[in-house]
Amino acid sequence: MREMLIPYGKHYIDRKDVKSVSKALRAPFITQGPLIDKFEREVCKYVNVKYAVAVNSCTAGLQIALQATKIKEKKIITSPVSFVSTANSILFNNLTPIFSDINSQNLNLEVIKLKEALKKNKNIKAIIPVHLGGLASNSYELFRIAKKRGLFIIEDAAHSFGGKYKDGSKVGSCKYSHMTVFSFHPVKTITTGEGGVVTTNSKTLYERLKILRNHGIQKNSSNFENKNLAFSKNKINPWYYEMIELGYNYRITDIQCALGLSQLKKLKKIIEKRRKIALYYDKKFSEFKNITPLQTDGRSKSSNHLYIINVNFKKIKLNKSQLMDKLKKIGISSQVHYIPIPLHPYYKKKGYGVKKISNSLKYYNDALSIPIHYNLKAKELKKIVDALRKLTDNN
Repeated sequence: MREMLIPYGKHYIDRKDVKSVSKALRAPFITQGPLIDKFEREVCKYVNVKYAVAVNSCTAGLQIALQATKIKEKKIITSPVSFVSTANSILFNNLTPIFSDINSQNLNLEVIKLKEALKKNKNIKAIIPVHLGGLASNSYELFRIAKKRGLFIIEDAAHSFGGKYKDGSKVGSCKYSHMTVFSFHPVKTITTGEGGVVTTNSKTLYERLKILRNHGIQKNSSNFENKNLAFSKNKINPWYYEMIELGYNYRITDIQCALGLSQLKKLKKIIEKRRKIALYYDKKFSEFKNITPLQTDGRSKSSNHLYIINVNFKKIKLNKSQLMDKLKKIGISSQVHYIPIPLHPYYKKKGYGVKKISNSLKYYNDALSIPIHYNLKAKELKKIVDALRKLTDNN
């Protein structure tokens, strides 16, 4: 019998989740119903923020977050080490991404490099830091820089739900940003199947996010422009609504939010399990000659969405593809997060180069993500560590 592959990431679903979704399916509303509002309120309560707008993906959230700022014809600084959706959201808004290099240890935006990018590029209007692997960027320092220059900060916190800043406040509280965007994809800390949420403390941004999520439509009667169509004898016509700008159908469903609400109840134990696994790996890999764990300084605050190691491929006599293949053959999956965005053909054709992202390129060449998720068992962790010891120790 073939051994089951240990995935690098996996959702955790239990009977309570199934029951919650089943109940939602039998309810009068399976979309645009009360569970969306309830999920948004619970997210607000958890991260300690005023407003939350749930959407059908983190990508959608990033797109409308930028659009909500009303930035036009400007440049936006972000990390080259992220999934393509981070930079794509900038292009969707007819804005220009500027890639600033990462710090080789925490894998987030390097402050010195960021300052250099701000000096060399005019018309920068926002920064989108990426909390890679669940570890929050140098948020206070970035916010201080942004505030001084009048820039927006939109956190790409796709990996960071359940994470904290250095001062212990929750990522998503927008203590150091104007908006934060989370993902609830199945491999993330908790899941809604697909989905995301944008948090903010700004009522103005919140109102715009809601309109952009729903086709650019508003239903607030106090803001209606066509009074003669909206009212009959000073009473609002119950069918009436107005489209006031070009928006999208980025709505999430009650079914998804039912799952999200159930998942939120397990978030604490999921975070604790991930941290426990990360610390186990840290201890084991500290003894390895050719493997160095990354982001170790942030374990207690990170959501530990990913566990990333640096492999000395020159010494182990295997390239990355060969190592991944050998791991897969013995039942262990691995992944690379991510191909630096400027290396993709689409971005190359747009004129993006790699001269200023040397740290990102070195990271990409040496990095490997290994399994970390709630479902991992002790014997599987031992198997992963033993396999990597055998494959990377050439003595």
